[in-house]
Amino acid sequence: MEHHAKEEEKSYDYLYYVVALVCGLFTGAVINDGFTWIFVGGVLGLLLAALFLKVFVRGREER
Repeated sequence: MEHHAKEEEKSYDYLYYVVALVCGLFTGAVINDGFTWIFVGGVLGLLLAALFLKVFVRGREER
């Protein structure tokens, strides 16, 4: 019963990164100027996800 008293907090941060990566890749593909923009869209999506997690999601825990 003791293991129920300590609840582990699961981190779902990876979902933000996956969604941002897919959206970035899709946006790069829609630009349709070559494969370079697909890569750039994916990188920008990951950077925006990191910013979102750092600024908005982490600030929620402090309140």
